[in-house]
Amino acid sequence: MQHLDLVVIGAGINGVGVAQFARAAGYSVLLLDRGKVGGQTSANSSKLIHGGLRYLESMQLDLVRKSLKARRDLLRLAPELVRPVPFYIPIYRHSRRSAFTIGAGLSLYGLLSEFDPLGRFQRVPKLEWAKFKGLRQDSLHTVFQYWDAQTDDARLTRAVAASARELGALVQEDTEVTAIRHSAAGCELELNCHGETISVAASAVVNAAGPWVNELLHRVQPPAPSERLQWVQGAHLLLDIPAFDGIFYLESCFDKRVVFVMPWYGKTLIGTTETPIDSLTSEPQVTAAEQAYLLGIFRHYFPDAGSESELAQKIVARFCGVRVLPRVASDAFDAPRDTLIHTSHSHPRLLSLYGGKLTTFRDSAAEVLDWVHGRLGARTELADPDKLMLHPAPECHWDDLCVQTR
Repeated sequence: MQHLDLVVIGAGINGVGVAQFARAAGYSVLLLDRGKVGGQTSANSSKLIHGGLRYLESMQLDLVRKSLKARRDLLRLAPELVRPVPFYIPIYRHSRRSAFTIGAGLSLYGLLSEFDPLGRFQRVPKLEWAKFKGLRQDSLHTVFQYWDAQTDDARLTRAVAASARELGALVQEDTEVTAIRHSAAGCELELNCHGETISVAASAVVNAAGPWVNELLHRVQPPAPSERLQWVQGAHLLLDIPAFDGIFYLESCFDKRVVFVMPWYGKTLIGTTETPIDSLTSEPQVTAAEQAYLLGIFRHYFPDAGSESELAQKIVARFCGVRVLPRVASDAFDAPRDTLIHTSHSHPRLLSLYGGKLTTFRDSAAEVLDWVHGRLGARTELADPDKLMLHPAPECHWDDLCVQTR
């Protein structure tokens, strides 16, 4: 039976980040996914590397500060994958958030960015509003412009996985964990790898299965405790409309939420929603209500774009990711978005990750690495993650485990 220091289950952005950091620290690592690397939630986000301006409303200041630093780091480490983009916030006389409120929020956003050049913002002069082709102009009071960043989430995830693999991590797709037997000394995992049953031993296991985090915990013996969670679906529509020069940050005309209208490979991407769902028994699908919601907001701000039925004809893709949020009494819009790291005294060799943001995956990886170090002790460091550049990964088959065990 092959023995490793660490097995990471789930090759979304959190899992690949943990694998990269742990392998750079010298631990032997196996990264598993029952589907493809970056094939689920990490391929269906809003494609943003951002501080989370709206999180200031719920006073998640530490999360915003951490996210802005993470944005700065990713712009440095992955310049081919993460790029700065201008964001525009139009304020109307009837907007829930006044120009004063938005201006104050952007000032705080800039302060939390620790004087990063991307922390600056401005009011766009009225003489320049005509450049926003199609944007509703009546009752338009103020337009703010600030900076954040955009990425191809799936490509970024694969780039981090490729970095971990280059350091020597094993990466295995299409492999399901069917059982985990936990003991004080470590874990034994039973895997279904392309129809073949394989057993692997590990000194520690990280459960980064995303929306399926509790489903995986149900396969642990003895039974492992879990956190209460809620699944929230975020829907997106890709329209065959020429992309705008920048991203619009738009207050919903239906509720207090905000949505983004973004350029995406020459077309226009609209997202996202926050729809609670009760199960993951089938592939998440954009609902008729979500489509009407997103198209309604788009038509409100771009009234000449056409009727809802005309816009529906221009939809070339629909997708939605499922976010994991703590189960709270408040609306999902206000729920905390930071990663929850769950451990228990009864299962000292197992750690589970709940939720988190695409932007802050490296912070989550660093926290998990501290836990691994505390459990396993130090190894000879192979590389500094803060100096590992990320490049677009070539298309390849991630099949390292099966190759070694045949």
